[in-house]
Amino acid sequence: MHDQNPSCPASPSTDASAPLMPPLFDWRFAADPYPAYAWLREHAPVRKTRVPSGVEAWLVTRYADARQALADPRLSKSPHHHGEQGAHGKGKVGIPGERSANLMTHLLNIDPPDHTRLRRLVSTAFTPRRVAAFAPRVRELADTLIDGFAGRGEADLIHEYAFPLPIYAICDMLGVPRQDQEDFRSWAGMMIHQPGSPRGGVGRAVKRMRGYLAELIHRKRAELDRRGEGADDLISGLIRASDHGEHLTENEAAAMAFILLFAGFETTVNLIGNGTYALLRHPGQRAVLQRAVADGDTGLLATAVEELLRYDGPVELATWRFATRELTLGGQRVREGDPVLIVLAAADRDPDKFDAPDTLDLTRSDNQHLGYGHGIHYCLGAPLARLEGRTALAALLHRLPDLRLAAQPEELRWRGGLIMRGLRTLPVEFTARG
Repeated sequence: MHDQNPSCPASPSTDASAPLMPPLFDWRFAADPYPAYAWLREHAPVRKTRVPSGVEAWLVTRYADARQALADPRLSKSPHHHGEQGAHGKGKVGIPGERSANLMTHLLNIDPPDHTRLRRLVSTAFTPRRVAAFAPRVRELADTLIDGFAGRGEADLIHEYAFPLPIYAICDMLGVPRQDQEDFRSWAGMMIHQPGSPRGGVGRAVKRMRGYLAELIHRKRAELDRRGEGADDLISGLIRASDHGEHLTENEAAAMAFILLFAGFETTVNLIGNGTYALLRHPGQRAVLQRAVADGDTGLLATAVEELLRYDGPVELATWRFATRELTLGGQRVREGDPVLIVLAAADRDPDKFDAPDTLDLTRSDNQHLGYGHGIHYCLGAPLARLEGRTALAALLHRLPDLRLAAQPEELRWRGGLIMRGLRTLPVEFTARG
C-alpha cells in the first residue's frame, strides 16, 4: 500500500494510571509494532486513533473482539458507509486510484448480497483444483529465481525472490502472456514502492493495470465466443463463470482480476520476506524446519507456515470497515459511519488466545490465527498464498542451507503503510553455488 505520514499522533490514553503508550506509526513502530500493540491490548483494546492518512478510526487489538468484528454484519466493507464523504476518492481509505479506474466492484469493497453473488461466481473459477495443479509451476519459478543469484553468494531476497515469484505466479494463473508480465512487475513495484520505482505512482499503476486487464478480458472473451471454449486460465474461468445463468460483467471481471493480483502478490511477498527473516532470527527453529524439508516432512512445513503467518504475518491490519449503525465493540460505543480497523497483528499475539504468543514455535498445533481474516471476507486467495509460501521457503532452505543475514536487524527498513507489513529489502549471504 502507499506510504503514510509517520508523524501523526495517536489520541491520548483515557487511563491515567497506565504507563505511557509507545508512539504509533513512526519508523520505530514500523520496525517493531508489537510492544505498542501489547499496550493497546492491555489498556485500550478498542481505541479511537488518528491514523497517518488523517482519518480517525477505531483500532481493535484483542483476539476475541477482532474475531467478532471480522464477522459482524454491522461493519460494512463499502466506503459509501464512511461518515467522511470523499475520503475514499482522496486515497485516505482503500486502494488509491481504484475509484477513478472503475475497479470498485471487488470483494474487498462490497457486502451481501452482492458479495455473496460475486464470491460464488469467482469461487467457480478459482478452485482448489486449479491451485493444486499450479504447484509444479510455483516450484519451477522458485528454482529459476534462485538460479539467478545462487552463483553470487549474496542477494536481496525481497527484490530478487519474494517479489517476483508471486507476480509471475499470479500472472501465469490469470493468463497474462509471458511477454507482458514485465509490465505487471513494473506496475506492482510502483504499488508497493519497490527500489527504483517512482514514488506516488500507485494511482497511475492502478489505471495502467485496469486498461491492460480490460483489453485482455476483451481478447479472451472474443476467443471464447469464436471457439466456444477459452484457455484454462483464471481470467477465462472468470468469463465462463456463471450461477443460474448469471455471469460477471466485464467491469466485475476486471475488478476481480485486479484484486486477485493486487491482494495476491503483496501478501505473498510479505509472507516469504517476513517468514524468511523470522527464520534467520531464530536459528533453532530454522534448523527444525530445515531438517523437516530435508526429510520431506510436508506436515511440519505446513504447520510452520501457519506459525509464521501468526508470528509476523503479511497483513498487519484488516482492510477498512465502516459501521452501518451504532454498535458496542469491546465496551466502546462505535457510531454509525465510524471506520474500524481490526489489528490482526495484535490479535494474533493475544496471550488470552495463544500460549507464549511472542515466541516463534513452528510446531504450534493449536493455531487459529486471523492472518487471512475470518467470516465471509476470509481471503479467497489464501490457499494459493500458502502454496507459494511453503514452496518458496522449502526451496530456499534446500538450495541455500547456510543462508544468513547480511545486515544488522536495526539496519533493515520496513515499508510504510497501514494495512500490509513487509520489509523493503532483505540482504542475505550464503555459499555460492553453480
